[in-house]
Amino acid sequence: MVKYSSSSSRRPVVTADGDGIANHVGTLLLAEVADRTGLTDGFSRALRPGRQRRSAHDPGVVARDVAVMLADGGDCVSDLAALRGQQALFGKVASNATAWRVLGQLAPERLAGLRAARAQAREHVWEVGGAPKGTLILDFASALVDAHSEKERAAGTYKGGFGFHPLVCYLDGGSDRGPEPLAGMLRPGSASPDDAADHLALLEEAVAQIPASWRGRERPKLARSDSAAASHDFVDALRDRGIEFSIGLPIRSWVRQAILDMPKSAWIPALTQDGDEREGAEVCELHTLDLSGWPTGTRAICRRERAHPGAQLRLWEDEGLRHQVFITDQQDADIAVLEVRHRCRAHVEDGIRCAKDTGLTNLPSAAFAFNQVWLDLVLTAQCLTAWMQALCLRGQARRWEPKRLRHRLFHTAARVVRTGRRVILRLQQSWPWATDLARAFTRLRTVPQAP
Repeated sequence: MVKYSSSSSRRPVVTADGDGIANHVGTLLLAEVADRTGLTDGFSRALRPGRQRRSAHDPGVVARDVAVMLADGGDCVSDLAALRGQQALFGKVASNATAWRVLGQLAPERLAGLRAARAQAREHVWEVGGAPKGTLILDFASALVDAHSEKERAAGTYKGGFGFHPLVCYLDGGSDRGPEPLAGMLRPGSASPDDAADHLALLEEAVAQIPASWRGRERPKLARSDSAAASHDFVDALRDRGIEFSIGLPIRSWVRQAILDMPKSAWIPALTQDGDEREGAEVCELHTLDLSGWPTGTRAICRRERAHPGAQLRLWEDEGLRHQVFITDQQDADIAVLEVRHRCRAHVEDGIRCAKDTGLTNLPSAAFAFNQVWLDLVLTAQCLTAWMQALCLRGQARRWEPKRLRHRLFHTAARVVRTGRRVILRLQQSWPWATDLARAFTRLRTVPQAP
């Protein structure tokens, strides 16, 4: 019989008498991004009218610290303690009570000021090298957020849960960066997924977040969504703004008939994102579908593929093939390429998943207006992360999601060395990502300061 030893003699002795060690060093990158891009100053200007005369903490700095805390992995106001315990890095951080009071004062009068500050900071980031390449692709989607206690306007959702049904818009970063949030709208759980008025309001917020020099019609822009946005009002609004669209179309009886009328010769192989043929999938353009009610140039494209095990098929899909249809006014001749581009709207789900990992799943207050502020700070936290990756990181690190960023960069510890008037953070040399983190700070500090 083999006996296993616990090797207790090799266990390190743990004491609480260390000195000169800083934790969460990488999170300081996010605070410096906020400061360098002008976001902190913008928050301060927006919240200055509500500041109490003897307040010890600038409300804009408090809002910034909450956003940094969310990006660092916190999901409630009390998690500010992780920053508060690092005064050498983050200075004096507000107490929980002060943070609650500041966030409560934001809703809803000064929320527009926070959004304007975020738009101004985004403009600076894009001007100094953090702009996305190629077509600006705006992805619209909704999410479900559960509420585990009674909260204002929480209600039953269409999937049988209870909570909220926010609508969000993200900018697709393409192959070299993750999604960048533009706007979000907190809605009751009972809100309809296909509410045209909500989509129009969110479109206004999203466009306002795009820097003015990128809004012109000469810059190609594309809006993507599932069938929830397939309304004439929304599509017409996109056309008025010079934004092309690629939007899912519900398969009603006339759409189904157009699919069934297509000859076998009309179907061509679908493509993967790498440009190879996608096994078991085909696409075709539905030329017989009446699209006269949609803007001029609208086309309907259908994809069919072998359904995966467990997928629910419609009654008429008796050959085991699942069909999806979208409409678009893009004029590319290769419909397989258009279908791949539309399918890439799934990237928005990555943004939503990361938002839920950045505090969205824990709306902290019983008040709806407070939770809308919380949603905006979640989006701000994601913006800080996206801007940091665009300006400071290289290679695959630009696409790292929150969990990996936290485990490799944000939660890194360092020794604090004070010499003369300088403070030096010495990262552990054997830490595999110490060089990446040090270079990230170096790159950030060469970025021009926002005016």
